[in-house]
Amino acid sequence: MRSLADLADDLATGRTTSQALTEAALARIDDPSGEGERAFIKVYHKAALDSAKASDIARNNGVVPSPLAGIPVSIKDLCDVAGEVTRAGSIVRRDAAPATGDAPVLANLRAAGAIIVGRTNMVEFAMGTPGTNAHYGTPKNPWDRATGRIPGGSTSGGAVSVSDGMAAAALGTDTAGSVRVPAALCGMAGFKPTARRVSAQGIFPLARSLDSVGPLAPTVACCALVDAIFAAETPSPLRPRSLQDLRLAVPKHLVLDDMDDVVAASFAAALNKLSAAGAKVTEIEFPELARLPAINRIGGFSTAEAYALHRDTLARARDQYDANVAGRIQMGDTWTAADYLDLIDIRAEMIAAANGVTAAYDAIVMPTSPVVACAIADVAEGTAWLDAGRLLLRNNIVANFLDRCALTIPCHGQGEAPVGLMLMGETLGDRPLLEIGSAVEACISPPLP
Repeated sequence: MRSLADLADDLATGRTTSQALTEAALARIDDPSGEGERAFIKVYHKAALDSAKASDIARNNGVVPSPLAGIPVSIKDLCDVAGEVTRAGSIVRRDAAPATGDAPVLANLRAAGAIIVGRTNMVEFAMGTPGTNAHYGTPKNPWDRATGRIPGGSTSGGAVSVSDGMAAAALGTDTAGSVRVPAALCGMAGFKPTARRVSAQGIFPLARSLDSVGPLAPTVACCALVDAIFAAETPSPLRPRSLQDLRLAVPKHLVLDDMDDVVAASFAAALNKLSAAGAKVTEIEFPELARLPAINRIGGFSTAEAYALHRDTLARARDQYDANVAGRIQMGDTWTAADYLDLIDIRAEMIAAANGVTAAYDAIVMPTSPVVACAIADVAEGTAWLDAGRLLLRNNIVANFLDRCALTIPCHGQGEAPVGLMLMGETLGDRPLLEIGSAVEACISPPLP
């Protein structure tokens, strides 16, 4: 992986061209010994090269629409592309009507000059965290390829596209961790914005109450650049916060449970580094978090809203769904209108209570995932798949449920199993969180190769 700033500098100084970057990305996708076949559902070979050549001509004439111009980017398969069917990682939508236009986030990427290399694989309909897909295969985590470990989901192909140099950044979505989990398990940064900041129009929904669109990229600064473009904001360089006297809170409840030894060691080492650099790291009471497993015992908003969307299709074509995904969506059948209205009220109460707890701190800190990536074979189906998904999303869903922004940053040692440290900010506190994250990253993250 290389940072977007480095790639942009190479383009600006003439050390490379957009065509060269795009050809290299496409070659990695097409490499039969690599993960491209499983990481991508559709590759835009000709369109990407045509766009790259046009970008080089524009640059030579002084036209550079953004720092992302000329750089290869992948998009998740649930993003509308004009004239194409949005399959959302499924086969059941093969005969659906093509999209009439690009999703706004994709339109923003194109306007910024990004080169779209392809649509990435994902958990079917974004309903699952291990990252498996029964229809298109499961891309392997870059760590321990010999074992074949899960990439995390649901933005599985997006994470592997970045880790393997098939794209410099990826468009993902995050309903309960679908950006942050694969970013953490694959060793990169991932950002979930406050949902309302970035349009989800033209993105096939999972749960409209929680869905957000965010980037996976090598560094926090990379995420900040792509996030600004997604949100139709003018990109500007991050100004990292000083770690001196930064107030970081670690909840005692829920988020530290069931950590494996690798995550526990990496997380503790990261907190020690931050403390040594002057940050004030405090364990706090956050009892509201302990309620979340019971609140989401049958999937929360995700199953209720997904079932409402899929119930007719499930009735006529359940055999075309991944059995794991169909079973999880079907959980929504047990919801009543009263249950759903109660959940809306509970969420509002939880948000108000949490705001009181976190107001005195600059960010809340927790492990992104309590465990490192397991073998794909260990979570192929049934209870193992469901249990693994629940554990992987447990810490991540906190930010979605509380309507916050959140960022995952690698905190493992060089050459070790990828582990993510998550920072959760306040609602619409996205830019301050990214500035904090940039400083934290410089303190705890392994350097890019």
